[in-house]
Amino acid sequence: MKKKNFLIGTGILLIAANLRLPITMIPPILPWLHSEIGLASSMSGWLTTIPLIMFALLSPIIAHLGIKQGNAKVLFFTLLILAIGGYLRVFPSSFFLLLGTVLIGIGISGGNVLLPAVIQEYFPTKATLFTSLYTFTMGSVASLGTGLAAPLVKKINLPSTLAIFSLVGLAGFLLWAVVVRVIPKPHHAQVTTKNKVTSISHYQLTWLITFFFGTQSLLYYSMMTWLPSFWTSTGFSVTTAGILATLFQLCGMPMSLLTPIIARKKVGRIIASSIVGGGFAVGAGLLLLFPGNFTANAILAVILGIGSGSAFSLCVIFFQKKSANFRQTAQLSGTAQSFGYLLAAIGPALSGYLQGLFHSWTPIFIAYTVLGVLLLISGIIITNKKPLS
Repeated sequence: MKKKNFLIGTGILLIAANLRLPITMIPPILPWLHSEIGLASSMSGWLTTIPLIMFALLSPIIAHLGIKQGNAKVLFFTLLILAIGGYLRVFPSSFFLLLGTVLIGIGISGGNVLLPAVIQEYFPTKATLFTSLYTFTMGSVASLGTGLAAPLVKKINLPSTLAIFSLVGLAGFLLWAVVVRVIPKPHHAQVTTKNKVTSISHYQLTWLITFFFGTQSLLYYSMMTWLPSFWTSTGFSVTTAGILATLFQLCGMPMSLLTPIIARKKVGRIIASSIVGGGFAVGAGLLLLFPGNFTANAILAVILGIGSGSAFSLCVIFFQKKSANFRQTAQLSGTAQSFGYLLAAIGPALSGYLQGLFHSWTPIFIAYTVLGVLLLISGIIITNKKPLS
């Protein structure tokens, strides 16, 4: 049993390492993708948008398949697709780069939706620990990918760098192939009436959690995309803007580890909701007041990072705490992520449109501030609502 649990736990962490890495490694190497494989500049944004669209389209389908066929089995096939997609991007062709990105989006969708349910299914008494480790691994490996991608391309070459990063996806697939062979087969026919999953769409709580997940996704991906441009427009050099953006990314890592621990109890989830909503609202609102002040902007980048790092972890806690069983966890996760990642895909483009329309960052950051306040309020309401039945 201990060996089996070790395999499943290690597999969960390897899968978590793949959930953002294939996306965050791309922006730093865009110059090489343009020069070496002829990727059109107009296609650059699609390399981060395509996975988000896949998440939105496929999350409810994957959740349904997980309930019907078993979470571990469906996860196996999505990891296979992820591994294939990673190595397709090694070929020096825009076509294979985009096709690989589509497959990667499909593969990551499986991990995004099913990992919270897998943790509930196999580690019900250690869900807090594994949720902490899973969200921390996801964020830390993604940050490493952002930091190491460009230096690796300079040191070796573009195809080898893509192949090295794709090893993470291959390792996750190979280990999960072993896991699928040793875990017990789910007995779906024996699901009791009490544990049977019915539609959750008529519950108000479902849509509150969906709003929470979607809003934090929109804010995270919009800020990840536009904060460097905002900082350069206020007088910072490209290098300094990069340092501030790195602070934003790195300061979320400790909170992704701590938030599941903080949010074990009801009062902790209220505190975590305040950290998330307050972090986004205070950080976005005050950025407008200190243009060109490095110290103030560094502090605000940290505050924004703390809010964003707590946000995804708190969403996973809501999926787990507000569902009646692991099958319902997958269904709730799939519904929230489907609509949530649609907002995430729209957010950066909408922010860019508003900036071009008003020629000012003020309306955008005011909107971010309002959304942060709404996150705080909705998080507290979700915490006080009874779980789905």
